[in-house]
Amino acid sequence: MSVRSNYKNQKYMSQRFILNEVSYFGAGCRKELPGALRRLNLHKALVCSDKGLIKVGTTKMVTDVLDEAKIPYEIYSEIKPNPTVTNVKQGVEAFKKSGADCIIAIGGGSSMDTAKGIGIVCNNPEFADVVSLEGCADTKHKSVPIIALPTTAGTGAEVTINYVIIDEEKQKKMVCVDPNDIPCVAIVDPELMYSLPKGLTAATGMDALTHAIEGYITKGAWVMSDMYELQAIKMIAENLPTAVFEPKNPVGREAMALAQYIAAQAFSNVGLGLVHGMAHPMGSLFDIPHGVANALLLPTIMEFNMPCCIEKFGVIARTMGVDTTGMTKEQAAQAACDAVKALSIKVEIPQRLSDLGIKESDIEALAAQAIQDVCTPGNPREVTIDDIRALYKKVL
Repeated sequence: MSVRSNYKNQKYMSQRFILNEVSYFGAGCRKELPGALRRLNLHKALVCSDKGLIKVGTTKMVTDVLDEAKIPYEIYSEIKPNPTVTNVKQGVEAFKKSGADCIIAIGGGSSMDTAKGIGIVCNNPEFADVVSLEGCADTKHKSVPIIALPTTAGTGAEVTINYVIIDEEKQKKMVCVDPNDIPCVAIVDPELMYSLPKGLTAATGMDALTHAIEGYITKGAWVMSDMYELQAIKMIAENLPTAVFEPKNPVGREAMALAQYIAAQAFSNVGLGLVHGMAHPMGSLFDIPHGVANALLLPTIMEFNMPCCIEKFGVIARTMGVDTTGMTKEQAAQAACDAVKALSIKVEIPQRLSDLGIKESDIEALAAQAIQDVCTPGNPREVTIDDIRALYKKVL
């Protein structure tokens, strides 16, 4: 993230970029796992994966590699789609009892976020209550080594310094930002994504697009992050429909697996904005899948941000394949919003909050959390709680 400071009235800005130590990409690259463990001198793993992935056999695609290499492991699967403080605490106990020296996270953001929480608490026991990790916690020690294998092309959690956990007591999502939580190894194998249902492929793909667009226009964006985000936008626009409607097509799956990682590299370091700020309460209060919430909100909030992002929105439109020849800056910017909405509709994302069971009477509670969300201040346009109420109403 951008770091601004003053020294004797002299302003300066430094830029920080944190990535994994090692990452592997490509179909079948999960077979790199034993070598990665040996290189790190790790001997037993706690595998974090959810029950759904275990049921469809995706988790087994990875544990088979461990079995073949005779690497011992135990499985922890008490992980909700929107993981909770309780999930993390139970995982900490499971890790301690297992005798493991590392965590292998297999899944989407839920499994990887839970693994990050477990890994941080185990090596920083003063944060055992978990809720104290919200925001930018001052942890002193790196997480237990985490090797992350994503099974969705969306969250990018395998390369980010962020994780999101629900505080059940307050019914809110805690966004935790901590360089100590980043997995030491990411293994991005598109073969682990083939069993992903169509709706989840669409939602996680639009989540990745939201990361790329918000990361491109956030206040902390700079030339290096822009480079990553624009490439991600291009790849997602070109490949998401293929991944959704031709799930066994290796071209679409591999492109989306790489695109979501590229988007996450940048947003992890520069921040996000109001789309995530408004999406998080939808997950904590109504258990709406995060990708669906982002996708539903994105075009409308882009229109809200348009006055601050005219030039960049024109670039987004062209990157998504829109011919802006002869358009004014305003028309090109609107074309970007329209292209995002058209893609969302094409991959069959719900378009109204009411389709998800949210009522007008719920907006006040949503807005109260959204204005306080850690992502909201990164929005390029300043926002008030009245703006947020109006935006929720616009998509109701």
